[in-house]
Amino acid sequence: MDVNNILKEIKTNLFDLVGGKFEDLKGEAKKDIQDFLDASKAKLERWTLFLADGSISAEEYKWLVESQKDLVVLKGLYTAGVSKIKLGHLKNSILTSVINTAIGIVTNTNDTTADA
Repeated sequence: MDVNNILKEIKTNLFDLVGGKFEDLKGEAKKDIQDFLDASKAKLERWTLFLADGSISAEEYKWLVESQKDLVVLKGLYTAGVSKIKLGHLKNSILTSVINTAIGIVTNTNDTTADA
């Protein structure tokens, strides 16, 4: 299980998500996403490895990732004038994307490994 590939996929998905919602603020959005990923990288790596080896369930992984909500600051988007309500919804979308991407990749990898 290559956690770095999972983190790259998460990053790509988050850039696509935020870029799609805030096309005119892509620079601010990318910086905010990168700041979140930098702040969460060690924990995301560890938790994803635990998920992959079955040490934690998908529900536990979800709970752990959602505990990082305060690290999704989105300061650049807030400064650019995006409302707090939209930022709250975006934070939830970001965490959901992280969770779905990691669980999807781990599940597919484990299914493929079990079939081999």
